[in-house]
Amino acid sequence: MTGSTPPWKRRFPRREADTGPSDGPHGARDDERGSPGTGQVPAGSASLEAAGDRDGLPVPAQSPAPTAGRRVAAFRDRARELAKDGARKSGERARAGLGHLADRLIDMAPRIPVRDLATLRRQFPGLGPEELADKLVAGASKASATVGAGVGAAAMLPVPPAMPTELAAEITGVAAIELKLIAELHEVYGVRPPGTLKDRSSAYLNSWTEERGIDPRKPSTVNAAFGGPMRKQLRQQIMKRMVRNLPNLMPFMVGAAVGAVMNRRDTRKLAARIRADLRRTQVPWDALTGLPPLEQPAEPLPLEDGLGEPGAGPGEPGR
Repeated sequence: MTGSTPPWKRRFPRREADTGPSDGPHGARDDERGSPGTGQVPAGSASLEAAGDRDGLPVPAQSPAPTAGRRVAAFRDRARELAKDGARKSGERARAGLGHLADRLIDMAPRIPVRDLATLRRQFPGLGPEELADKLVAGASKASATVGAGVGAAAMLPVPPAMPTELAAEITGVAAIELKLIAELHEVYGVRPPGTLKDRSSAYLNSWTEERGIDPRKPSTVNAAFGGPMRKQLRQQIMKRMVRNLPNLMPFMVGAAVGAVMNRRDTRKLAARIRADLRRTQVPWDALTGLPPLEQPAEPLPLEDGLGEPGAGPGEPGR
């Protein structure tokens, strides 16, 4: 057109650059379209929700819980319940096993043959109280070491189902040897508990459980009945012995050596505690005149004392 300005001479308006961030869609700013951190709803989501409301269609949830997450949570809860149930049943079985072993020791205690002071002095002539006590401790330590070595040899190739039986057999054998030792140490030091065979057996079993000597001046150490408190303490002592004897089940004959050493050490430690208590209430042999012989069990256990001497009754010298 005549008189118009040529295109190359037209001046276009100068636009200023956008000062907002350039990472948003269509150049929109975060504060305009709603940032997830500010709690505002994006413009696109609002338009979709409005469109869904107008059309009568359901609007999908913003963050639906995934199905895989729900399955994992259900599996985790079920595993936790199974673990709790298994631990409860294992605890009940363990308590039942300890109770059975405690009852077995209670039934076995009156059948342990014990030599009285007159028989011991005939079998070991010329020895004083301390020398005779040393002999008894040495023999009992040797016998308990033999039991530990035998159980360790039997467990050369451990079978998990047989381990509780092996531990129970070891504890029963060692307990019988140590009960015999405790009873004869009380004879050597002149501190025989009063009462019948059952009363003395109960007192000796209480002494083994508490690892203390009997004090005639304290009735609680003498008149120990086979009641609930004593059974509870006995179960605790058995559990402690089981934990200490677990290394005896090591394979390849290692458990035999470990069992022999540990049983010998434990028997010596128990004897040292018993003797320390008995020395405080020791009665000299000269004052033990006219002491009646011990009542022997009707069906004694075939128990050795580690010195080649069986538990013979009074008047029956050891072979």
